Amino acid sequence: MVTPGLFLTRRLIKKQNTDKLKATRFASSRVPIAMHSRSLLPDPAVYQPDTLDLNSDAKAADYWFQCFRDLVAKLAKVAASSQEEDPTAAQRAEQFRAAYLQQLEEHQRNVPLNRAKVVLGTSELLQLNETMLRRFGFADPWLRQKRLENASAVARLKQRLQELDALADEDARWTELVRGVLAGNMFDWGAQAISNILEQDSNFGLHSALERIERRPWLLDNLDSWLSRLKGEPHKCAVVFVDNSGVDVVLGVLPFVRGLLKRGTKVLLCANSEPALNDVTSEELKSLLDECSRECEVLARAWSQGQLLVYANGQSGPCLDMRTLPQELCEAIAANETDLLVIEGMGRAVHTNLNARFACETLKLAVIKNTWLAKYLGGEAMFAVICKFESAAPS
Repeated sequence: MVTPGLFLTRRLIKKQNTDKLKATRFASSRVPIAMHSRSLLPDPAVYQPDTLDLNSDAKAADYWFQCFRDLVAKLAKVAASSQEEDPTAAQRAEQFRAAYLQQLEEHQRNVPLNRAKVVLGTSELLQLNETMLRRFGFADPWLRQKRLENASAVARLKQRLQELDALADEDARWTELVRGVLAGNMFDWGAQAISNILEQDSNFGLHSALERIERRPWLLDNLDSWLSRLKGEPHKCAVVFVDNSGVDVVLGVLPFVRGLLKRGTKVLLCANSEPALNDVTSEELKSLLDECSRECEVLARAWSQGQLLVYANGQSGPCLDMRTLPQELCEAIAANETDLLVIEGMGRAVHTNLNARFACETLKLAVIKNTWLAKYLGGEAMFAVICKFESAAPS
């Protein structure tokens, strides 16, 4: 009997002489051709999502190229174990590793040619992971892990909401809601420092993460501006781009979203169109909201009445390019007069969009789980915090 994996391997070997495995950004995406949202981008022509350009920053290039060489070995191991019942999995995982390294070397060789001509962000190298994993038959290597962590987080949601509701002072409650998003963002299996913690300590949870994140003042600390804004009129509609499964989205983001809903703000939750590391997908998020609604009346009412909606974000990697949003999402952003953009996570709010300005108020939240990047941005240690609140950019 020929297994699907064996068939795929034979097909790949047959193609190898003609296919140079040139992976480009979003090459593997199966979603329709996307567009930008003029409701979010004041000038799409000047929007640049990438925070770093490895083609022009030699120190960044030296660090990140080696970082991704180290990362791919781990990803290959995870990919193989995710399909351990398939006898071809180990071979395909090794092919993935070799093909990724080949493309990485090509990017690095081309740095002198592309300097000042083409931007090469870390987003492209992160996207390359996903492109190559799919090419070699690994559509979602983290699926089992995501399911385990989602179930565990849902079981703890009611307790977390009770803790938050016990805080009578509004500033204190919103501070804890923001800290919860940040602590939840620690649960990122794509970050080596975090995966080491999670592998060594099975009891590491939200409260443990709350103790690990940087104490205020944070690296980028606009929390007081955000708290001040909350004393004004509620936002009409918030579009929230989420990150990881499990603790991150269930115990971090959803309580924050619940806080917005209680203010009368409609919320569009946006998750990946396709899997990337342990990031939640839009289809997974819909199922999660069905489960979480059984734990919270506010979420249940908003979810059933259309005040809380889920959209695919058009991305197949862990970063966020606002020029590639699906038309359905763009139309919803405009139709609901969206006046608040929330971007969460390192990939979406640090590797991309950290320096980008948008046409509505914007809150960017992330914990930096990489010492080099924290220092590059002016911090001193791991788990530095980004809490960046910005007014709408002038049109």
